[in-house]
Amino acid sequence: MRTLLVAVFLLAAGQVAALELKGSVTQGALVIGKVASGSTVSLDGIPLETLPDGSFVFGLPRNAKSTALITVRQQDGHIKQKTLKIRNRSYRIQRIDGLPKRKVTPKKRDYKRIARERKLLVTARRRMTMAGDFQDGFVWPAAGRISGVYGSQRILNGKPRAPHLGVDIAAPTGSPVIAASAGIVSLTHEGMFFTGKTIQIDHGLGVGTIYIHLSKVLVKEGQRVRKGQLIGRIGKTGRATGPHLHWGLTWKTMRLDPSLLVGPMPKRDVKRN
Repeated sequence: MRTLLVAVFLLAAGQVAALELKGSVTQGALVIGKVASGSTVSLDGIPLETLPDGSFVFGLPRNAKSTALITVRQQDGHIKQKTLKIRNRSYRIQRIDGLPKRKVTPKKRDYKRIARERKLLVTARRRMTMAGDFQDGFVWPAAGRISGVYGSQRILNGKPRAPHLGVDIAAPTGSPVIAASAGIVSLTHEGMFFTGKTIQIDHGLGVGTIYIHLSKVLVKEGQRVRKGQLIGRIGKTGRATGPHLHWGLTWKTMRLDPSLLVGPMPKRDVKRN
């Protein structure tokens, strides 16, 4: 269940709010905030980038501690602080069998390729643009059965592997995949070792979404896309046992839970152009 937080500090009666926060204050969440224009913001002492209108974002990792401290320094020098209480989550264990052995335990000759592709992904995730497309909100990028959830411990072919840091949506090959929010395509790839055909979109201030295991990539790097625009087709490329979309959310290199941004999966297929 999502937890919605709206925190407001009032400077004085009748004055504007010093801080507003909106989002799920839980492990794995992206939180969107706003301060008075000209203010600076830090999270646990680390400065956050802020747009001219005072908007900012930050992520809470999968294993976030129980509290975090937000500090706002206003233009007049006044400092306001807020301690966030972060909700802990219990994560599932998911066992997946039938994967190609090489996709679970790569051969030595695969590691250079894996490292090269990981570098491409990290570079795209570290992209920092002073855009605010994330403020327009997010939608589910595909319709289907949720076959994998964020944070679950993966047991692949009987071998413990890293937690699953995204949401899997099972649907027939060729089903449409749309942009969850507006932004700039920061990466496309026609066949990574683990992720197969891949798209990454930059939504501003380090917020990005990734779409993997696609059968078709229908956009190009540098292309601007609108929320709801068709960008690809579901497939089972890379490390996958069946056709599905893996949808991921990142803040900088921190991998977060996109399902916290969108609410329940729609019960009907939505046609997209």
